[in-house]
Amino acid sequence: MRDLDAQHGVGEVRMKRLSDAAGVMRMKDRRRVEKWFDQFESHFPQLFFSVYYGSLDEVTNIRQFGMWLLNHAAYEDVDLSRPNEGGVLLVVDVDSKVASLSFGYLLDVYLTEDDTFRILSKAHPHFLQGNYYKALRVIMNMLSAVLRKRSRQAGRNVEPFERLAGGNQQGVGEILQRIRPLQAQEIVQEQEEIAK
Repeated sequence: MRDLDAQHGVGEVRMKRLSDAAGVMRMKDRRRVEKWFDQFESHFPQLFFSVYYGSLDEVTNIRQFGMWLLNHAAYEDVDLSRPNEGGVLLVVDVDSKVASLSFGYLLDVYLTEDDTFRILSKAHPHFLQGNYYKALRVIMNMLSAVLRKRSRQAGRNVEPFERLAGGNQQGVGEILQRIRPLQAQEIVQEQEEIAK
């Protein structure tokens, strides 16, 4: 992170969940995207989703830039109860049509590089066509599906997730309940019914 700070700076970067420096989103699409972000946050109360569209000519590694940006972002439209550690950031270089998906460490045990690769791969044809709106919809749908699946898995058997977290002092079960309280409650009810 020190190397990235030296390259990009150490201060906060003020941005919104939808930061369209490249101007690729139409106004009516922006309103729909904001609703998608709100829906994502209602399904995953501990998390938030954001996107940055820009021309990144000087950036040599978009993945590293995405992680740096997520760590330095001061979101104007994200509630303070949602820290950047629970953020997901899609960075898209509109010139090269390259995209990267970065996420905060609260999601380390729920998402893998394979997950993000598969998610971005499904959206790749839309990026190539310049359909950023459709690409974003595909990414958000697939990401939500992966997170729901992982939270169900953790609800049924939290032990592998705790091992991945290295005995996380906060407890994967506690994070799970905050990320998907209703789903966690449903899983507990299912487990009680099975036990009967």
